[in-house]
Amino acid sequence: MQLDQGQLERFDKEGYLFLPNTFTADEVGVLRRRADAIFTMDREEVWRESSGVARTAFAAHKYDEGFRRLGAHPRLVEPVMQLLDGPVYMHQFKINAKAAFDGEVWQWHQDFGTWHRDDEMPEPRAMNIALFLDEVSAVNGPLMFIPGSHKGGTLQAGHDLATTSYPLWTLSRDEVTRLANEGGCVAPTGAPGSVIMFHGNLVHASPPNISPFPRTIVYLSLCHVDNHIRAFKRKEWIAHRDFTPIAPLPDDCLAELVKQERQAA
Repeated sequence: MQLDQGQLERFDKEGYLFLPNTFTADEVGVLRRRADAIFTMDREEVWRESSGVARTAFAAHKYDEGFRRLGAHPRLVEPVMQLLDGPVYMHQFKINAKAAFDGEVWQWHQDFGTWHRDDEMPEPRAMNIALFLDEVSAVNGPLMFIPGSHKGGTLQAGHDLATTSYPLWTLSRDEVTRLANEGGCVAPTGAPGSVIMFHGNLVHASPPNISPFPRTIVYLSLCHVDNHIRAFKRKEWIAHRDFTPIAPLPDDCLAELVKQERQAA
């Protein structure tokens, strides 16, 4: 899948793209069932909220066939290769859940800020591309972006080790207020199968989910192979150390898995 000129210009200006209806209901369904199964697992890669519900499942592409295929899906990998101008490897893979009633906040931050400070990734030649496994609405903890905030480079941040179960380099309220006054604040919403791709320096967050509707999103953090991390302080399943370029699979790789599951049923 390739982005057109208008999409490339919009990404450069705003720092993100929202691509609705990128995956079919069948493709999303097989992944959603697998995510539910992963969230019940007793694995170190599955982090939980203080309530006990799943918050994040790291590196699911390493132990689940459906997410292995998603991690090399051309609809996700090829647009990032286009934007980063070359081959990419998987820096991080995670399934983020916002459980109904109990999904906690993700504070305002830049992902590259963490990748640079914790992993010594040299430059912001890395980005996220995310797939909605649930309907994402205004009420169930959507991602919030400050458009254009990636233009300001890597901003000063503090290391928050207390707010949630996941340590994060977060921005101050004054900094977020300044940026939002300049660029506004948006929260893209849409149906399962929608995709968001966003720059590694785009300032973003998500509020708690106190609604009765769950919200699960899969994130591929892809980095140009020449820009790989230099430090290995975090566990390998959080910040991967295999810098092999991803070879995109055929476009029907998930459809084949749907067919296999139906035949086995």
